[in-house]
Amino acid sequence: MPLGFVGFRLYFVILAGKLFLHSSTEELPADHQQESSLLKPTVLITILARNTQHSLPYFLGCIDRLDYPKDRIAIWAASDHSVDNSMAVLQEWLRGVQHLYHSVEWRPTEQPSSYADEQGPKHWPDSRFIHVMKLKQAALRAARRLWTDYILFVDSDNLLTNRQVLSDMIAENLTIVAPMLESKSLYSNFWCGVTPQGYYRRTPEYIPIRKWRRQGCFAVPMVHSTYLLDLRRRASRALAFHPPHPDYPHHVDDIMAFAFSARQAGVQMYVCNRDHYGYLPVPLKQDQTLEEEEESFTHILTEALISYTVEPSQYVHTVPTEPGKMGFDEIFLINLKRRSDRRERMLSTLAVLGIDATLTEAVDGKALNSSQLQAMGIDMLPGYKDPYSDRVLTRGEIGCFLSHYNIWKQVVQRELQQVLVLEDDVRFEPRFCRRLVAIMENVQRVGLEWDLIYVGRKRLQLKEPEYWVKGVSNLVHPHYSYWTLGYVLSLSGAKKLLQAEPLNKMLPVDEFLPIMFNKHPEDEYMQYFEQRDLRAFSVEPLLLFPTHYTGEPGYFSDTETSTIWDDEAVDTDWDRDGAKRRHERETEDVGFSPVAAHSARGGVPPLSASGNRDEL
Repeated sequence: MPLGFVGFRLYFVILAGKLFLHSSTEELPADHQQESSLLKPTVLITILARNTQHSLPYFLGCIDRLDYPKDRIAIWAASDHSVDNSMAVLQEWLRGVQHLYHSVEWRPTEQPSSYADEQGPKHWPDSRFIHVMKLKQAALRAARRLWTDYILFVDSDNLLTNRQVLSDMIAENLTIVAPMLESKSLYSNFWCGVTPQGYYRRTPEYIPIRKWRRQGCFAVPMVHSTYLLDLRRRASRALAFHPPHPDYPHHVDDIMAFAFSARQAGVQMYVCNRDHYGYLPVPLKQDQTLEEEEESFTHILTEALISYTVEPSQYVHTVPTEPGKMGFDEIFLINLKRRSDRRERMLSTLAVLGIDATLTEAVDGKALNSSQLQAMGIDMLPGYKDPYSDRVLTRGEIGCFLSHYNIWKQVVQRELQQVLVLEDDVRFEPRFCRRLVAIMENVQRVGLEWDLIYVGRKRLQLKEPEYWVKGVSNLVHPHYSYWTLGYVLSLSGAKKLLQAEPLNKMLPVDEFLPIMFNKHPEDEYMQYFEQRDLRAFSVEPLLLFPTHYTGEPGYFSDTETSTIWDDEAVDTDWDRDGAKRRHERETEDVGFSPVAAHSARGGVPPLSASGNRDEL
């Protein structure tokens, strides 16, 4: 080609480009407005409900509160093989919300209420796995038919407490991504290792992710329970639940079949823990009951209430649990008037647990001045120093002591035979009510004479064994202990505490109680109290723990963060060093006892082999 012709072509292209830019600039008017924002991607949310009448109102409430345009969400819901009222609850919700969402598809099944080959409602026979796989495949087909951008699979006992979870997972821009969900133990909705047989395998990568020591999005071989699938990805076309991939070699299981499908399609699964997204209950064993499942969910709901407001959906009618006193004459809840956050959380939690408590206003130590203390005859125990910070008594500790002291006076004045005293910063262990009632019934059965029973405490003498109480399960003779999170008190016990006349020789209430049962390590303190015959016991294992430990996010102490008792100008903010580190060491393996390599849930048998999972 002649050089001159090439030069002409180059000149022509440059000239054309200049003309195009010039004409494009001229076409834009001076008052040109910026284009509007893009609509959110469309999402289909899959809801599968079986025997979840107890969890559905709260689960659906979380769906209601998702911060995502409802007109960009389609709902695909199915009920199946339920012996409870799950179908009616779900149907009521769908009728109430169908005008809000882009579309609603409802797949009800009233009969049968169980599978022919199942041994109980928590048992997973092959027929149940296959049916669930078919339902999830139908939901996947519906999403593809609607051309939605994403499909969110979420179990109907999972609580998505983070309202941004859907937007956050979409922003990760991954084909399959799960928001990491928390439970009471280390159990979560992802695996970091898989055995050759397709079951769970423990790996060193799991705990750092589960405990947020590593944060981000991590490639994992398995996610389940709640996860988001990007249907815009070309590879997503090959993903399927049923029929399983032709080369699928493992036991019939929906989550294992889907994970295998993803691996065959070259799609990596991810779990994300950049934030706290929600909660899920630990699966039950296949021989457990629906009543036990409801208790398990109730516990995870109380855990969620520590940090979030979790309410039933306004589109579902719920019948509140009839509250009771668990056999006590009174249940006292101590709360500072200015701590409305704790009050609301505890009242919500007690309502969920079905506990009828009397709210008792705490004495606010920060509001006490020296004149008031003098008028009440309050003086500090001579020589008292906090063993951790070497400080004297604080105004907050005085207020705490007086709050308990006032309850002891009520017990005596009203001649209450036995009461339960709760502080407002406690978390409840699973099956709290049933376990405490059983212990108190055993105490009565054997005729044990008692004054005080710790329900929650911090044991300090770890090197010395605490001996079991003969004839009573789950009760020990306590050594030196801290905390007054919760305790049972008898009328005789209240009288003994008052007769000690502690106001003019005051020290923290959790130091006073061990003195009264003669287990305090400081003899110089005990000499000020002649009668130290309080008959004290402790529940073991404990049924109450603090909501937060020293140094954790959200920790705040109204007793230790105040002013010293005799000088309002001296602030205190001493943390008890090492408390959080000790707590982490103590709970490092909670929920993960040593198990065989094939264990799917770290402490329970393999998921598929035992049926210890419940997605429907």
